[in-house]
Amino acid sequence: MTTYHQRIAQEKRALILTAATALFLELGYDRTSLARIAERSGVSRATLFKQFPSKAALFDAMVTESWSIAEEEDPPPAGDIVAGLGVIGHRYAELLGRARMTDLFRIVIAELPRFPELANAQFSHGKMPYFESVRGYLLAEHEAGTVRVDDVDLAATQFLGMISNYVFWPTLLVPGWEVSAERAAQVVEEAVRTTAARYAVTGAEPAASG
Repeated sequence: MTTYHQRIAQEKRALILTAATALFLELGYDRTSLARIAERSGVSRATLFKQFPSKAALFDAMVTESWSIAEEEDPPPAGDIVAGLGVIGHRYAELLGRARMTDLFRIVIAELPRFPELANAQFSHGKMPYFESVRGYLLAEHEAGTVRVDDVDLAATQFLGMISNYVFWPTLLVPGWEVSAERAAQVVEEAVRTTAARYAVTGAEPAASG
């Protein structure tokens, strides 16, 4: 494909995913047909079916794109636990702060009783790959000798949980809950500080944010 056609295809893909998200929230997953999504997004049915042959494939794409990060996706190199966790933490806070992430969780929670496969897709295509990248980073730091972590799964869960429990989960439960960029940065810094204090061999602490 030429660069022009690639751009057009990506634009149509974005329109389709935006329309699908809105319809899933408005009508529910079951009552939303691919034909209705095509109509809402303004693309032909042929175009939609070419990119997404099924509603399940479309939802998988929603999950994958919601969990993707705009910056370099690879974990930071091992050697400085404070700097590395800072990068990961800020990426995670930015990711959770997106409206499409909140929308995705609302869809999954609302449809869970009838469509548990949506939760499975969310876990296997979104949450788990992201978790594994953080787990791999901590394991690399452990092998480098900068931290001593006996249970890497628990350590990764603790770190991500300290961030998500403040900047994300209340948005699903508390009307009007908003977290400023400054507050999110503070939450990340405290999560880094706590994790470093618990696991760092050197006892290094993060530098104050400026």
